[in-house]
Amino acid sequence: MHLKTEKIVHFFFVTGFNKFLIFFFKPPLGVWGLLLIMEEYTTVIKPKDKLLEVNLKEIWQYRDLFSMFVKRDIVTQYKQTILGPAWFFIQPLFTMAMYMLVFGGIAGISTDGLPQALFYLSGILCWQYFSDCLNKTSNTFLNNQGIFGKVYFPRLIVPLSVVTSNLLRLGIQLSLFVAVYMYYLVTGAPVRPNLYALLFPVLVVMLAGLALGFGIIISSMTTKYRDMTILFTFVVQLWMYATPIIYPLSTITDERIRLAMMINPITSIVETFKYGALGVGTFSWTMLGYSFGFMVVLLTIGIVVFNKVQRSFMDTV
Repeated sequence: MHLKTEKIVHFFFVTGFNKFLIFFFKPPLGVWGLLLIMEEYTTVIKPKDKLLEVNLKEIWQYRDLFSMFVKRDIVTQYKQTILGPAWFFIQPLFTMAMYMLVFGGIAGISTDGLPQALFYLSGILCWQYFSDCLNKTSNTFLNNQGIFGKVYFPRLIVPLSVVTSNLLRLGIQLSLFVAVYMYYLVTGAPVRPNLYALLFPVLVVMLAGLALGFGIIISSMTTKYRDMTILFTFVVQLWMYATPIIYPLSTITDERIRLAMMINPITSIVETFKYGALGVGTFSWTMLGYSFGFMVVLLTIGIVVFNKVQRSFMDTV
């Protein structure tokens, strides 16, 4: 409570209600003077009138809170672990080794002539960022219901902080990919990078947008239907196998299956990354544009649903 407000409240309790009324209506302060004092130090919180509304100015005002959430996600992820941030490298390396053993060795799935380590690591890089953002944003309301019920701030800050904090993990794993990439490039592996690799920042934004859109929609649904959490975890696991992570799209010869896979908005993003960085894969401006349009529509629907649910979700969780 600010100093001027404290003086008014103190005057009320010390002098009594009758004298306070005289002071309240007596010039030169008067009603308007008091209102001006209160207006100077009061933030008015109003309900959102429009469902499709993102108040960027308000989010910017809470940028310190946003930074705190980002730091919290980074610090607590591997807190009280022995290896700590080393898990950022260990997890993709172990996943890559398992893919090489099972899909490359036992199943003998083609990698379009590329070294298996490089092919699988490129897919892991894209998929882990998408799935991590998706899984964490899908629990926005359930994991933060305690703070949501006590303090006001733009709720969209929480899923945005998740997407941002996972960028650090992506950057660390990208350095691992570059190290493996340079090794095979020096040893003469058939790696043919091209200018389409410059689309990588755009691809990251698209992955973040798709994860954010799907995540806030699922999070809004889980406030009423807790079964969605279990179902969604299962769907994400299957979703990876419907995306060309462990196999190239060129191995799919059935046109119907190929068309169904191209409907998956993640497919063109992964294929574009492999095409630009490795020189193999399927690239199409049309399919990449489809994924971008899908992301925009999904984010629009997600924001509408999110804004609608956040008004009354405390009554249902």
